[in-house]
Amino acid sequence: MLVYLRLFKESFSFALNALRNNKLRTLLSLLGITIGIFSIIAVLAAVDSLDRSIKEDLSGLDKNTIYLTKYSFGPTDVPRWQRDNYPQTEHDDFEFIERNVPEIEAIAYVMFGNSESIKYQGESVSGVEVTPVSNGIYEIEDFKVENGRFYTESESNSGAPVIVLGFSVAENLFGNLNPIGKQVRVYGRKLTVIGILKKFGSGIFDSPDDKAYVPVNFVRRFKSGGPNGVPGAIIIKPEKNVDIGAFEQVLKQKYRVYRGLKAGEPDNFFVNKMSGFTDAIDGIIGTLNLIGWIISGFSLLVGGFGIANIMFVSVKERTNLIGIQKSLGAKNRFILFQFLFEAIILSVLGGVIGIVLVWIVSLIASEMAGDFEFILSFYNVFLGFALSTFIGLISGVIPAISASKLDPVEAIRTGM
Repeated sequence: MLVYLRLFKESFSFALNALRNNKLRTLLSLLGITIGIFSIIAVLAAVDSLDRSIKEDLSGLDKNTIYLTKYSFGPTDVPRWQRDNYPQTEHDDFEFIERNVPEIEAIAYVMFGNSESIKYQGESVSGVEVTPVSNGIYEIEDFKVENGRFYTESESNSGAPVIVLGFSVAENLFGNLNPIGKQVRVYGRKLTVIGILKKFGSGIFDSPDDKAYVPVNFVRRFKSGGPNGVPGAIIIKPEKNVDIGAFEQVLKQKYRVYRGLKAGEPDNFFVNKMSGFTDAIDGIIGTLNLIGWIISGFSLLVGGFGIANIMFVSVKERTNLIGIQKSLGAKNRFILFQFLFEAIILSVLGGVIGIVLVWIVSLIASEMAGDFEFILSFYNVFLGFALSTFIGLISGVIPAISASKLDPVEAIRTGM
């Protein structure tokens, strides 16, 4: 055992001296593997960070939440012209579903809002997404009221002129003032502020911080649905532990009857589930990872060929030295390990530099991106080390074997 440890130690020391004596060559060899490892780990870290941010944004939503509307949230085989002729999902549809479909924990009707300006005295905040929605949304979405309250069912049904502001909207509009009870102007009408949402933070999707919520029946007084009106959707949160497949079938069956669709006729609406949406996101993340691996793989391949080429040159240059070492009793294993360690050290050093560069870039990107955090996980760091070691091993094994098999007499004569 001690003999093998000494062999490893001497081979390792010899490889390090060879790298020190050829600094320029070592630097050029490092570049290829550094770029390859940097590319792979940077892509994986970026995709992992994106995936984590999306999952955090969606964590508050039940995956069984259903959006019933004329629009599909994902790819569909239904032609565009046919979808355009689907009827809008209106408030009457919402009332029917609420009354007739069992096992619903919470339900809301939403009209897709536009960007509006909210004014208070001399202050104004523009570009606010004002969402007309019934009060059931508070039991479905992942937001909480920090100051005041959300509007009640009676206020929602009667269309009371009230509004709940997102954290950033309230902060920009009122500053240090208490907004509760103040009247703001939206849609050219006065509404009373009754609640401020707790700060949610930014993410991949629109944050509630930059939104405002008003009773949908208030907006329906002057903005109608219908074929040419404001599009809407019914948001349904089924009861816990419900058979979601059976629930969806009951929902479709009752809604088809309500819309007068006969047996054999296709649906003129879409049942969009959050689980399908998250599955689609997982598919996109997987595709991005695959593309990243393919692109970065070429960089690693070039880096590996670069190291192999340098090792063959190194063997050629040190042929005379190899012959002298073998004539003095150096075993084939010593020569093999000497060149193999040299290739592995080169590759691992390039990998370490690549990982450090990714770490620096992730810190800078996180600082510039605000609430979006780029994460360099332990798995990605370990993967970088493992890949660089593997590339060094593969790139150096053939030159190392060729060096170990040289005949000492021929090696000395060739070197001379």
